[in-house]
Amino acid sequence: MKTKISINYKNDSSFLRIPHFNAFSFKKSLTALLILLVFSCQSIYTGGYKKPSLVDKKISRQTKLLRKKLFLISKKGFAIGHQDCTSYGIGWKKSDYPDTNKSDVFDMVEDNPSVYGFDIGKIEHGQDSNIDGVPFNLMRNLIIDAHKNGGIITVSWHLDNPTSGGDSWDTIPTVSNILKGGKYRAKYESWIERAATFFKSLKLENKEIPIIFRPFHEMNGSWFWWGDGHCTTTEYKLLWHQTVKLLRDKHKLHNILYTYSPNKLNPEDNYMDYYPGDEYVDILGLDIYDFNDKEDYMNSVVKDLALVKSIATQKEKLYAFTETGLEKVTTKNWFTEVLYPSIKDSGISWVLFWRNKDTTHHYMPYKKHINVMDFKKFEKLPQTLFLRDIKNINN
Repeated sequence: MKTKISINYKNDSSFLRIPHFNAFSFKKSLTALLILLVFSCQSIYTGGYKKPSLVDKKISRQTKLLRKKLFLISKKGFAIGHQDCTSYGIGWKKSDYPDTNKSDVFDMVEDNPSVYGFDIGKIEHGQDSNIDGVPFNLMRNLIIDAHKNGGIITVSWHLDNPTSGGDSWDTIPTVSNILKGGKYRAKYESWIERAATFFKSLKLENKEIPIIFRPFHEMNGSWFWWGDGHCTTTEYKLLWHQTVKLLRDKHKLHNILYTYSPNKLNPEDNYMDYYPGDEYVDILGLDIYDFNDKEDYMNSVVKDLALVKSIATQKEKLYAFTETGLEKVTTKNWFTEVLYPSIKDSGISWVLFWRNKDTTHHYMPYKKHINVMDFKKFEKLPQTLFLRDIKNINN
């Protein structure tokens, strides 16, 4: 049975009112205001939670609280995430169930994932739908609903190749062309502006929703145009720096936590080769998939996450298992006997499974799948935190 924690801190949303000005009432009100401001600054950083050094020095309070929640989650277990979980699933899409709390995960365990993954690929062109056919208007509503219900939002960006016009997997070199002074710099800045406009539109009660943004992922692999062999490590770092500065400084986005996530490490790989620097990264991540070799997968997960943990601990940063899964989940009891033993007590804040496109390409079970019962057992394990579980972890 899962144990739950409840850590409550007072909110600082009250406002002082001074109905009639006089020296005494002004002094009392000013004193109260100073006390309130001191409490407001300190209240987040209590209970063993230290003030972190973040990429954005003007980051919103809501995003600071998200970062703290991720920290608290990592002390209890790990949040369970699924890409596009409420957008579509096996044999359904959201437009068919507009008024229903629908996801393949909910259909199995009557609870939703606690981390909701989305991708904004194609927003760079101002298109109506993303790379997987999800309308951006629908995505906005799903993000707002997820946040309103206590969910955590993570966003990736499979953006097209600015030089060739091909997709993310078109590896014609392009990074040098979109750095400052590059041939397609203006185009890239217009793409960033469109992404920033979308991020700014993600609001609940007029407050921007905190986003975990994971750009240019799996860069140590060779399959994306920003990946190994298609740009130098220096060019990659400059692209990251300049992208952060455009979002944070030019477009004044203060609701983003930036996540660095290489792919599984081969023996010759160095996790830090492409690292943009502590001042440009909030969270360390790692993507590892099981390609029907559970022993290799388990060994890689344990070894690589231990390495990331050691780096994150030294740098006082959070870390996560930012993408994983076994296509079609064909290994019996994969969740309880392969994945869970590999990530139990690892200290990750969350684990994200990739999307459920159809019966030939999915990473989460669904009704009548051979691993439904295993997933139900997985849901009941003490460190797997679904949406209801993280609602009891309060800032």
